[in-house]
Amino acid sequence: MIAEEELENLNKKWEKDCQCELKNEAKQAVFGHGSPISDIVFIGEAPGKKEDEQGVPFIGSAGKFLDEMLSEINLKREDIYITNIVKYRPPNNRDPLPEEKASCREWLLEELKIIKPKLIVFLGRHAMNNFFPLEQISNAHGKLLIKKFNGISTKYFYALYHPAAALYNGGMRTTLMEDFKKIPKILKEITNKETSESLAK
Repeated sequence: MIAEEELENLNKKWEKDCQCELKNEAKQAVFGHGSPISDIVFIGEAPGKKEDEQGVPFIGSAGKFLDEMLSEINLKREDIYITNIVKYRPPNNRDPLPEEKASCREWLLEELKIIKPKLIVFLGRHAMNNFFPLEQISNAHGKLLIKKFNGISTKYFYALYHPAAALYNGGMRTTLMEDFKKIPKILKEITNKETSESLAK
């Protein structure tokens, strides 16, 4: 079965089985979107109002900013895969609660198993803390985090400020764009490391 079909089946399964309380108030589940064979997966926090209405992640003002940054490194939305730690919109865009994140965690991990990215990029502290609970985004942004997790093919993670937070903060916006521009170089280094490791086996 091709990755696209696997993701489709996965989303159907979890849409039915997910026990997340947010399901009761959200209009719909917002599935991951983009290339199922991408080397990069971007993980955000949760859908917002527009995403909840249209069922696609990152299509509001933060999404437009993300598209801008992708074009700066010669990528389009179709070249990458983007998803959220929580698949349903929290009321009034509040932060997702620990139990809501826990309810959607297996769904996210299974998505990552299908896509097998080389690099996972966190958009904001919530996404990062879902995997690295002790890290602070102010220290970790723009740095490669290396850790092996059960069932995740890659051990390479990269943290960025959330585009929504940077939209209205000039300094953070500049930092985010600078961090974002490092992605191609990081991906190249990971590919080189993987090649060396497989040749050494």
